[in-house]
Amino acid sequence: MQRILLSICLITCLTLGASAQELVYQTFKDTRIVNTHSIETLKAGMMDFRVGHRFGDIAGDSGGWKTLYGLENAADVAIGFDFGLTDKWMVGINRAKGAGPLRQNVNTFTKFRLMQQEDEGNKPFSITVLGAATISTQPKTPSLGSLSSFVKGAHRLSYHLQVLFAKKFSPYFSLQAGGAWTYRNIVPNDDVNDLVSVSLSSRINFTKALGVVLDVNYPISELRTSENGYYPILGIGLEWETGGGHIFLVNLTNAEGINETDYLPYTQTSWLDGEFRLGFTIARLFSL
Repeated sequence: MQRILLSICLITCLTLGASAQELVYQTFKDTRIVNTHSIETLKAGMMDFRVGHRFGDIAGDSGGWKTLYGLENAADVAIGFDFGLTDKWMVGINRAKGAGPLRQNVNTFTKFRLMQQEDEGNKPFSITVLGAATISTQPKTPSLGSLSSFVKGAHRLSYHLQVLFAKKFSPYFSLQAGGAWTYRNIVPNDDVNDLVSVSLSSRINFTKALGVVLDVNYPISELRTSENGYYPILGIGLEWETGGGHIFLVNLTNAEGINETDYLPYTQTSWLDGEFRLGFTIARLFSL
């Protein structure tokens, strides 16, 4: 009997170990790509301190030598903290300068992994859900025609909901797609509160520590067209994991805002016109 019990325990341990090894990890190195969140979540008990910066236009009417190719201007700056509540659930908060009509923004989010890809199993990809909210803390403006007149306190709020699907095809290539809904409580008279968008992202690794990340966000709206002065949001970055919990990202993007409720509704800068900018993100992990 003892031998049978030991055999059962051994088989159970081996089965659990094999099952754990089937899970696919690090589809992306970071919880963000360039503009878009990735499907990754922090592990339980981890804190991520993040600093993001977007400079001004490199070229175009606002760029060139007169602004040192945008380096003398700051389109947006965000400083914040993310926390892993469980291995599948994380929350975060940051304060951003803001690049749209609403500024001095406090941004919060929660992200939950619904499914994790298995190497050999019934889960061929990962699914993560993101919910975010933004509140503008800038002072009221006296003009009633301005978005920042804030006749109601609720006018300061915007929301974002996104579902992300990703697959790691190899240690060198990952692909992610997503669909999102953004809602702003106050918009100009010729705009609508709701905005639907889709995204596509990828990571191409050169080494274990160095890779290229790309993402594109496309708002689906008859109002968000180039004829109306709006453009898809495209970002490309060089990602470097320096070791010891550091991830450094240098990127180029036409998005001025860093957070979804800012760059998705308000990007009116075009790569073709030289209206893209240098940016960087520094992320440092701590164990709490």
